[in-house]
Amino acid sequence: MLAAKNWLKLTTLTILFSAASYGVSLNNEKDNDIQATMHLETMVLGSGCFWGAEKRYEALPGVIDAKSGYADGKGFKATYRNITQSSRKFDENNYAEVVQVTYNSNIISAATLLKSYFESHDPTQKNRQGNDIGTQYRSIILTTTEQQAALAEELKQQYQDKLTQAGYGSIKTIIKPLTVFFPAEEYHQDYLVKNPNGYCPDHSTGVVFEKRSDDKVDNTALLAGKQIVIIDSRDYCPYCEKLKKDVLNDYQGTIAVTYRKADQLDGLTIKSATWATPTILFLEDGKEVYGRQGYVSSEEFYKALGAFKLGDSEAYTVAFKARTDSPFCKQYDIFKNTPDGIFIDKLSGVPLFDTRDRFKSGTGWLSFTHPIKDSVTLHDDNSYGMQRIEIKSKSTGIHLGHLFPGEGPKGEDRYCINATVLDFVARKDTKQFRIMAEESAE
Repeated sequence: MLAAKNWLKLTTLTILFSAASYGVSLNNEKDNDIQATMHLETMVLGSGCFWGAEKRYEALPGVIDAKSGYADGKGFKATYRNITQSSRKFDENNYAEVVQVTYNSNIISAATLLKSYFESHDPTQKNRQGNDIGTQYRSIILTTTEQQAALAEELKQQYQDKLTQAGYGSIKTIIKPLTVFFPAEEYHQDYLVKNPNGYCPDHSTGVVFEKRSDDKVDNTALLAGKQIVIIDSRDYCPYCEKLKKDVLNDYQGTIAVTYRKADQLDGLTIKSATWATPTILFLEDGKEVYGRQGYVSSEEFYKALGAFKLGDSEAYTVAFKARTDSPFCKQYDIFKNTPDGIFIDKLSGVPLFDTRDRFKSGTGWLSFTHPIKDSVTLHDDNSYGMQRIEIKSKSTGIHLGHLFPGEGPKGEDRYCINATVLDFVARKDTKQFRIMAEESAE
């Protein structure tokens, strides 16, 4: 009887297990059908450090998801700590840093994705990209379909022909079917989003499958006078976009800002490495004076620009060391009787004060009843044993002067401003400042 019960239990479990297995199989088939209907495909790509690569793929139209991880290794657990051990630096069994890219093939083709992959790094380097050296940084394509594999080999040969013409060596990219992908630790996912102040490594060769219209540039204008050149990325770079949003989009200074790719610097004398984006280059007569890699805050940018533009001058000392112009200085004499117009920040070009609000205080410093709306900030200043209100430019943070409440005409305030940190624009010469000027007069 007991044997019969055991047999019955075993039979029941077998039926339940079979039913569950059928259910799982049916679900898998449904998932596959859904993926096919949605045209979802997956490819795993390794091109060096996965942080920047992940963001580049996510920015491509048609890419559904990009996940950092490890693949193509064996013999130990795939973790960042394990793959970065010095003993595994040249281990052929080490895992590669890769990105699992899920994409809608109806929007972005595998060919477009692979072309972007080849163009985004230097596939002729073996087990390295730039200063990142080791087997974890190898160039590798791990395919999930036979069609992907055949296409990868075809494009590899096409790109090799173009690289050879450009003087590069043989492509070292490995192409093989994916066996297993291990997602990286959570802190590696969306790493550039979590760490907004930095740079995107750009190890691309500049060789492309199809020539772009912006490949040819004329740098003649950059060979004269002071210039600012921003090395931008061909692909999406969050640090480049953040620099534009936080600093450069509002910049209106007299030193022009020009954007270039790393391979568009012909004729210029550059000392800094150009593989990081953004890279800020301060040039004079086509030669680099100073360079800075990575994202910089507005304060950092304008301090560097101040040193570049103003040099060792009274204006720099006033702007960044909170000093004061000599009363009745040369610049004051020039600015006290200007025609109708606007005084702007000497570095950013942002409007600060309007001549309509200027008055003669007899102090030897420019005086205004108020600034242009939202152009300055006020700060407590207890230096030199005095209690004063310091005025700073909102756009650059430079020292402008001091506010003396009630010392203006008819009891209005007096904004006492250093002339050396300003530039002047006649109202008739510019239209973009009119709205601000009208606001200041309200």
